[in-house]
Amino acid sequence: MTTVALVGGSGGIGHAMVGALSEMPAVSSIHASYFASPASSSLGNISSFGSDTSVSWSQLDVSNDVAVAAWMEDIGQIDWLINCVGFLHSPDKGPEKSIAQFDAEHFARSMQINCLPTLLLAKYAHRNLKQSKAPVFATISARVGSISDNQLGGWYSYRASKAALNMALKTLSVEYQRIAPLIKVLALHPGTTDTALSKPFQNNVPDGKLFSPEKTASLLVAQISDAKNHQSGRFIAFDGSEIPW
Repeated sequence: MTTVALVGGSGGIGHAMVGALSEMPAVSSIHASYFASPASSSLGNISSFGSDTSVSWSQLDVSNDVAVAAWMEDIGQIDWLINCVGFLHSPDKGPEKSIAQFDAEHFARSMQINCLPTLLLAKYAHRNLKQSKAPVFATISARVGSISDNQLGGWYSYRASKAALNMALKTLSVEYQRIAPLIKVLALHPGTTDTALSKPFQNNVPDGKLFSPEKTASLLVAQISDAKNHQSGRFIAFDGSEIPW
């Protein structure tokens, strides 16, 4: 049976991921985190998932080292760790169309939410994952974080923070090969998903390319379940194809 730790369970994709995981017969328990209070998040009925799967919720500031260490210590042994936390825009700041729109505070927040949490989770995760026979450490990234795939420019803060995330995951996979060689480290591209994060930018999405959170969750869970067929330290799209760094 599989025990899962999922960070960012109150977000659009994260919430759907909890639902998808809870429907898997092989998943026995899920430790899910949220940042805001349940009443102000998108959790809805947080006890409504999976009749046979135990889902426990914790409030967690995943950019706080002490809080992450305490949470990882509290949840104990796991098989999968999935980070669904992400940030693209705030009410007053969106992705930059040009360098003239660059804002230092927006950039720092992008790095704090899109990259830092994975590093903090990785700092402690091998202790939780090391007893698993098929451990996975996965973080949702984005294709725009690929340096070689960048043909349009713009979106400086988001691109840079996701590229930094990708480098962190690649570097982590190298170290884990030495200290915890069974752990598969994956960067996952979810595609464009109908969530609050993508809402302002959906007009330019081609027909059939805007996924529901439930579809995205199903596709990503399938890739994590198939981790044995992915090489650790790779950037994997929702359809299983590999994206260049």
